[in-house]
Amino acid sequence: MSITGHHNRRLTEIRKLRMRRRWREREGRFVAEGEDLLAAADEAGWEPVERYCATGSGLEGTEVEPSLLASASGLASGTRALAVYGERWAPAPLGPLCVYLQGVHDPGNVGAVLRAAGAFGAASVALGPGCADPFGPKAVRASMGAIFALPLAKALTVGDLPGAKIALVPGQGVPLNELWRSSSAYRNQSAIVQELTLMVGSEREGLPRTVIDQADHTAHIPIKTNSLNAAMATTVALYEAALRMDPR
Repeated sequence: MSITGHHNRRLTEIRKLRMRRRWREREGRFVAEGEDLLAAADEAGWEPVERYCATGSGLEGTEVEPSLLASASGLASGTRALAVYGERWAPAPLGPLCVYLQGVHDPGNVGAVLRAAGAFGAASVALGPGCADPFGPKAVRASMGAIFALPLAKALTVGDLPGAKIALVPGQGVPLNELWRSSSAYRNQSAIVQELTLMVGSEREGLPRTVIDQADHTAHIPIKTNSLNAAMATTVALYEAALRMDPR
């Protein structure tokens, strides 16, 4: 039986999950939209709580009149499929390569960091205070499916993070590509090469001083302008780190 009523309870639930962070957190569920994201979820072994498709599309799921599906979706008229999933959080941040975000408010940046972390083989992404919801629609789309493949964890303190902690701070510490050759890094080389956490703050405020002071190393990415956004900085740092991780 297809859904044909605008006020259908399940469509109302989808709208709430898509638009309200508090509702997602209360329900422990989120919405993924589009065939590519749903395919990524299938590949990663995520079973949807509910799955919907436009009537006549030939896709899997409960059929919904196309205009009604569009009204419940953030993708509007291009929507042919969407699904509701249960949120998943790892019990703790995982190594050997972890990315920690604090104060990254833009959900697009959070999603892009997930995408980059997956691309460079990170074991997890840990979220600290002040971060956008990784299960919000913009973050889920920007992750390009990495939300389903990469463990997410909450980190209440820097002590929760694995390995050597490297704080990325514009204009402070050593250039990131020189960190591995610096005397302080060499004295702790095994920790850096085998397990580490890259710590990234917001584009405007950066990491709090209390967090920077707890890092094992402080480094920056040499650039000719004032700043990179959090996702771009993390991508560069992940590339540098991935080159030097112990492959064993």
